[in-house]
Amino acid sequence: MPGRATRPVLLLLLVLLGLSACQTPAAAPLVVEPVAESEPPGEGWRTIALAEDRGRLERLALAWETALGEARARRLASQVRAEGALLRPDAGLPRAAPPPGPYRCRLIRFGGRRAFTAYRSYFCDVVVEAELLSLTKQDGSERPGGYLWQDGDARLIFLGAVALGAEPVPPAYGEDGGRDLIGLVERIGPFRYRLVMPWPPSGASLEILELVPFVPDEGY
Repeated sequence: MPGRATRPVLLLLLVLLGLSACQTPAAAPLVVEPVAESEPPGEGWRTIALAEDRGRLERLALAWETALGEARARRLASQVRAEGALLRPDAGLPRAAPPPGPYRCRLIRFGGRRAFTAYRSYFCDVVVEAELLSLTKQDGSERPGGYLWQDGDARLIFLGAVALGAEPVPPAYGEDGGRDLIGLVERIGPFRYRLVMPWPPSGASLEILELVPFVPDEGY
């Protein structure tokens, strides 16, 4: 039998062994899976856009030529010139992305049956959604809305659809081919942007939405 002097030591060893058995095992090291590389900048919209809409955008230069030719034929050249950079095909500038916020937006239907129709200003919003900019016209009987994809420094690609009447939101892009829209957003001056939509469902050669940041003291 162990002597009295060794009993305290044995008891201490038993206590220490019991404490170590009760300890929680150390957590396994966290393993982070490598993140797949994102698609190249400017490629995202091409995986979503329908072939016919990509074709519209590819014929943008023809849409400008057609609209300007019809305006000249109907003696509307002075109205076109009065719009300045808004109706110049080559007016796009670097840093095309409009900052998020409220905008005054004005629609011009250019070419087609009426050749030139300018509507009064409405409200639009540019917001960030799921790492993309979205653009929505808030009021009026026809309200385009959709997402913007960066496509180089001088333009963004717009894919969306148009809401009609009392509809709260436009249909999803691709849901109704008669409502789908494709276009590009460009900066055309200090705090001045445009959305150019070639061959839209309205029958115009171009629809151009001018975007200017909303300033509350302007009387709107």
